[in-house]
Amino acid sequence: MDNLKNLRGTVDILPSQLIKWQNIENIIKLQLSRSSVKEIRTPILEMTELFSRGIGENTDVVSKEMYTFKDRGDRSCTMRPEGTASVVRAVINNGLLSQQKLWYLGPMFRYERPQAGRQRQFHQFGVEFIGYENYRSDVEIICLAWDILQKLGIKDLNLELNSLGNSKDRQIYHKFFLEWLKKNYSLLDIDSQKRVDKNPMRIFDSKNKDTIRILEEAPRLIDFLSNESLKRYSQIKEQLDFLNIPFKENFSLVRGLDYYTHTAFEITSGSLGSQATVCGGGRYDNLIELMGGKRTPAIGFAIGLERLLLLAGDEYESDRIVDIYIVNQGQKAENLAIDLSRRLRDLNIITELDISCASFSKQLKKANKLKAKSIIIIGEEEAIKKEFLVRLFNENDQDNKQKTISFDNFGELENWVKTNLKTYSRK
Repeated sequence: MDNLKNLRGTVDILPSQLIKWQNIENIIKLQLSRSSVKEIRTPILEMTELFSRGIGENTDVVSKEMYTFKDRGDRSCTMRPEGTASVVRAVINNGLLSQQKLWYLGPMFRYERPQAGRQRQFHQFGVEFIGYENYRSDVEIICLAWDILQKLGIKDLNLELNSLGNSKDRQIYHKFFLEWLKKNYSLLDIDSQKRVDKNPMRIFDSKNKDTIRILEEAPRLIDFLSNESLKRYSQIKEQLDFLNIPFKENFSLVRGLDYYTHTAFEITSGSLGSQATVCGGGRYDNLIELMGGKRTPAIGFAIGLERLLLLAGDEYESDRIVDIYIVNQGQKAENLAIDLSRRLRDLNIITELDISCASFSKQLKKANKLKAKSIIIIGEEEAIKKEFLVRLFNENDQDNKQKTISFDNFGELENWVKTNLKTYSRK
């Protein structure tokens, strides 16, 4: 019988690989905690209508890429393809429409061609500021994304910025842009032609080189913004300049859905050989009302974890080395060893307890393979005396670095650890 394999577009994340994942996630969570952003966790499975209404039926995500099925109650359900819609539903359902700074992290699902940094099950981290309308919230959320990526050591970062104006600005622009598209319809690629009547703004997302070149001659949304919208955009740019965060204006950077307003931004990195998008964000003041809540301003961004894994350095692949490896043999010694391991772990000391019942020599070989910093040895003789031997592993000058300690004097072991293990920190 053939072995069962994982589905295409899904991968197993092995313990050796998870070290890098966890180190990166810990830095992200630390930065968010310092910024007083609170975590929210939403279900992986949602009603399909949430995404068809929230993302838009005419988008590729909804029309081509979602994992959708009927459950036993004949309800249409979808594995979430992104995080914002679920967060918006959660804040509406739970009455959290006052000012909230929220973050999420978890698996998302899209049926698309697997490639480097993009799988059908992927992991997305995102931040949503709910109930904030002032331009300073746009600046803060851009700073938050920028600072997290810099903390992770991502190189060649570039911030691209644009303003989509308010709803009225976009309605005026839409009329002129649609007229231009119809005049140049034959020059567009087939996918862009299909979008003309459904969602013309999505044409700016085209990857077709000929269409991209043609769009350079299209009317620019920035030229249709009201004085109020231009003032807001100018204030954001001035604040970013003051904070020494470099940016480039990209007037082709849009969000193709009607609920997006004002600020749109992307952060890219050239470290993968091309301008790869690391972070995408924007203001969506009309989305919460569209999904059944009261009108509430909001802005957010999302970052793919798999892309971060490709960009982050090798330094995140190292794990904390085992501080103490407990070698033990004999029934009484084994009982004392498991008690000692629990007490050491309570001191934030990484402790490996050998439970193999193998010979001392084999246990010592295992400790050496793990590159343990020190070992504790408990044999039958030590167990009878209720004591143990602790010493630095592979230390030449063992006489000065080893000590026999009584189980009744655990504080003496803690003092030894403080003196000899540099990574020790009491929590």
